[in-house]
Amino acid sequence: MEGSWIALIPFCIVIITAIKTKQVFPGLTLGLIVGCYIINPSLVGGMEQAAQYIVESLTDINNLKIIIFLYMFSGLVGIMKASGGIKGFVSVASAKIHSRKQALLLTWASTLGTFSAPSFRIVTVAPIMKALLQKINMTRKELAFMIETSTQPVIVLIPIATAFVGYMVSVIEMGLQNQGIEADAYSLYIQSIPFNFFAISMIIIGTLFVWFRHPKKVDSEARNPEQIKETSHAEDEALPSKPWNLIIPVSLVIVLTLILTWLDGVKKGYSSFQAFIEADVLQAMVVALFFTLLITICMLIAQKQKLKKIIHEFIEAGNNLMSVILLLSVVWALSSVTEELGFSTFVTNNIDWVPQMLIPPVMFLIGSFVSYFIGSSWGTWGILMPLGISLAQAADASLPLVIGAVFASGSFGSIASPLSDNNNTIAGLLNINAMEYARYKLLPALIALGISTILYSIMTFIL
Repeated sequence: MEGSWIALIPFCIVIITAIKTKQVFPGLTLGLIVGCYIINPSLVGGMEQAAQYIVESLTDINNLKIIIFLYMFSGLVGIMKASGGIKGFVSVASAKIHSRKQALLLTWASTLGTFSAPSFRIVTVAPIMKALLQKINMTRKELAFMIETSTQPVIVLIPIATAFVGYMVSVIEMGLQNQGIEADAYSLYIQSIPFNFFAISMIIIGTLFVWFRHPKKVDSEARNPEQIKETSHAEDEALPSKPWNLIIPVSLVIVLTLILTWLDGVKKGYSSFQAFIEADVLQAMVVALFFTLLITICMLIAQKQKLKKIIHEFIEAGNNLMSVILLLSVVWALSSVTEELGFSTFVTNNIDWVPQMLIPPVMFLIGSFVSYFIGSSWGTWGILMPLGISLAQAADASLPLVIGAVFASGSFGSIASPLSDNNNTIAGLLNINAMEYARYKLLPALIALGISTILYSIMTFIL
C-alpha cells in the first residue's frame, strides 16, 4: 500500500486511547483493529487480519526468542526468590546500600555483566533492586528510570558483544549498498558512537535526575492495590537466606552468554572481536539460559529442595510476565500493520523539504517522532538509515554524524515511547502503570532531545 497520511491513523488512535484510559493495551488493541480494517475493510476481514498479524508476530523467530527468554528468565527469578537467593543477596547488599546514591552506583556497576541486551539487563536487575526499595527511599518509577537510563543508552554505545551491534552494522551496510558507497560499515558505526548525542545526554541527565531528585515521603504507586502484588512480609521472612542461589545463576547466565556469543561468531568463520560482532547474541542468551536453568535446578535439588516445588515456582513466576508478552505481541503486530499501510514510505516521501545544511538535526527530530510512535529503535533505524545515508551523500554531509543522529533518534523512542518494549517490560516487572511511567520520564527525555538537537545543529557547521 502506497504511503499516505492514513498510516498515521493507528498511531493517533493508540496515543489518544492510551491518554484517555491511562492504559497502553486498550489503545494498542484498538489501533491494531482499526489499522486492520483499513487494510481489509469487511465485517470479518479486519478481525481476521488482526489475528493473522498477531500470529505472525508470535511466530517470528527473533520475537519468539525474546518471548522464551523473558518467560524463562522470569521463571529463573522466581526459583531464585523461592530458594532464598534474592533475600540472601538483599541481606548482604543491605549492609552496604543505605541511600539512593549507593543504589545508583550498584545499578551502574551491574552493567559490567548485563550489557548484552536491554531485556537481559532489565529482567536481571529489576527484581533485585526492587527488593531493596524499602532501604533506599525511592519510588518504583524512579527505580525503573534509574535502571532504564543505564540500559538502552549504554548498550547502543558498546561496539561489541551486544544484541544491537550486528543489526546496527547491517542497517549501515544496507544504506551504503543502496548508494553504491565503498566504505566499511563497522568502522562508520565506531565513528558514529561519539555523535549519538541523545544516548550520551540521557545517561548524564538520567543519572543527575536520580542523584539530585528529592525523595518523596510516600511511594504513590503503593497506594494502588491493583498494581502491587507483592509477597507478604511473613512469607518473605519464612524464606531461607542463601545469596549464592542468586549469585551463581546470574553469573552463569552472564559468563555463558559471552562464551556462547563468541563461539557462535567463530562457528560462522570469524575470529577475535569480529566473532562478537557477527554472532547471534539473542540465540546465545537463550541457550545460556537453558544451561543455567538446568544447572540451577540440579543445584537446588542437591540442597534437598523438591523438584515439584521448583517447577511450580518457575511456572508461576514465568506466568507473571504473560501480560507483558501479550502486550509485546500486539506492539509487534501493530508495527506490521503500519508498515503494510506504508508508514515508512510516507516518512521518506515527505522529507524532501529538508535543507541540506540541517540534515543531521532534522533527521534526528524526524527519527525521534517516528520512534516515539512505533516504540522501536530497530524499526526506526531500519526505516531511516538508508534515507539518512542517501541525504548525507547528496549533501556531502558527514556520514558518521548523520548515522549517529539516526541511531540517537531510535534511542529516544526506546526511552520515551509508551509502546517501547523496555517501557512495558520494566513496568510489568515493577508493577507500575506503563502509561504513567512513560509520562513520568518524558520530561528528562525531552530535555535530552533538545540538547541533542542543538549539538547536531552546531556539529553540522563544524564538520
